[in-house]
Amino acid sequence: MPRRLIVAINPTAAFGRHHGAGAAASEIFAATGHTVIEVRQPNYELLRREVEREVRAVDAPDRAALIVVGGDGMVSLGVNAVAETGIPLGVVPVGTGNDTARNIGMPIGDPAAAARQIVAALSGDAQAVDAGRVVHGPHTTWMLGALSAGFDAAVNERANFMSWPNSERRYTIAVVRELLTFRAPHYRVVVDGHERAFSAMLVAIANHTSIGGGMKIAPDAEMNDGFFDLFVVDRMSKLRFLRIFPKVFKGEHTGEPEVHLERVRSVRIEAAGVVAYADGERVGPLPVEVSIVPGAVRLLR
Repeated sequence: MPRRLIVAINPTAAFGRHHGAGAAASEIFAATGHTVIEVRQPNYELLRREVEREVRAVDAPDRAALIVVGGDGMVSLGVNAVAETGIPLGVVPVGTGNDTARNIGMPIGDPAAAARQIVAALSGDAQAVDAGRVVHGPHTTWMLGALSAGFDAAVNERANFMSWPNSERRYTIAVVRELLTFRAPHYRVVVDGHERAFSAMLVAIANHTSIGGGMKIAPDAEMNDGFFDLFVVDRMSKLRFLRIFPKVFKGEHTGEPEVHLERVRSVRIEAAGVVAYADGERVGPLPVEVSIVPGAVRLLR
């Protein structure tokens, strides 16, 4: 059955290397009989508003879908637009990290192949997956992948305020600079109603396996099990941290004594001077409260 496809395009994803990806995907959608509404804006905030306007105009969720073209930031935009609406979400991954797309088996950096997979998925039922409801002061947002509040979020924060270089090297430089000054924060967390306090290098709440472009922080996490994986890395020396850190890319860090993983449904995190990021997008300074909402998002995968 032909559908009304809202195609949201981020032309600056991956520093602009795939500026034609949105048009290529849209051509495939249109060629297979679907009605395509392309949404383009000069910046992320205007794009978000336009996408939400188009989503609100949908009167039959099963006859529509939102397709985002970009990286994890665009996935975040899409999830926040469609959570609990019943409108399916598809991803054409051409960003820098692409963690969510990697978790749902979408081809990375090949918009035509991703579009063809979405077309195939449109002929069946979208998969209902869990999402995290993030409450930050008076604001509520949604996350599909992970919320982080520690070293990785500090690197993201530093990189976002750097104007050079205009490439992925910006994040490598941010890691080196952050290591020079980073001190493990002292956290107060409430996990499923139980309070605890500790110092840690990193605290993350994962709904799927990876963050940061393939760091497999929670190798066994699943998106439809009704749980988060709470990931904590204890305070340690920087030398020890540098020895453990590379293991996360293969998921080989979980046996280290300083690394802790547990399945949880809700977490409140507090720490002075720490900023939280959800799906790579800035949430703001702690505290935040995150709770799992089973089946909140329908994915085309």
